[in-house]
Amino acid sequence: QVQLEESGGGSVQAGDSLRLSCAAPGGAISTYTMGWFRQAPGKEREFVAAIRWSGGATAFAASVKGRFTISRDNARTTMYLQMDRLQSDDTAVYYCAAGRGIIISSMRSERAYDYWGQGTQVTVSS
Repeated sequence: QVQLEESGGGSVQAGDSLRLSCAAPGGAISTYTMGWFRQAPGKEREFVAAIRWSGGATAFAASVKGRFTISRDNARTTMYLQMDRLQSDDTAVYYCAAGRGIIISSMRSERAYDYWGQGTQVTVSS
């Protein structure tokens, strides 16, 4: 079974950067689509970014496009979310997700993912 572990969250000032990591200690995610979702207090969980197993196709939420970058290291079974120019409304718990057989049109849907990490807190102060 796939286990996912997020790390890299923290408390920063608006305009700062953070890089989140998602690792699979047991491996076996190199052929999975990987995604990032986030949930703020009192809000529904929302899509942030995703990357295909091949690394050739990516998707971003409109609110983060141009500020966030997603990448993966298939050999080390790790995915990254580089977050630049952070804003206060980026504050949320960020979750890593993985799924296999996800078509491109479903990459933004949390329902398409089979495995989830426990989340890492990102707090951005104005």
